[in-house]
Amino acid sequence: MGSLVRVLLGAGALLCLAGPASADGDAAKGEKIFARCKACHTLDPGVNKIGPSLAGVMGRRSGTVADFKYSDAMKSAGIVWDEETMDAYLADPKGYIPGNKMAFAGLKKEDDREDVIAYIEENGGAQ
Repeated sequence: MGSLVRVLLGAGALLCLAGPASADGDAAKGEKIFARCKACHTLDPGVNKIGPSLAGVMGRRSGTVADFKYSDAMKSAGIVWDEETMDAYLADPKGYIPGNKMAFAGLKKEDDREDVIAYIEENGGAQ
């Protein structure tokens, strides 16, 4: 096998191992959208506000941040936060997990959700 082929195969393998870049969104735009979330959430580890810290949220099971009083609905939802579940929740929090305490109505635009998910992933939300 030629050296060029080995280089190309190796590069392809690295891309597969790296997995997808954070959400399809734009983290810079997501930062502006996340400003709406800051009244209740932070990306600082161990800092809960009205809502739980979102530090390390991606890959975490719902309702499991220590020292935060979750609704029974959130504790028993049994979901793991990833791009798909976060997108569905941000689109319609009350519809996705009925009975949860989050008062926010949701982000109706798909681009807004993708952008805020990218921002969360790039700023401490990924484990």
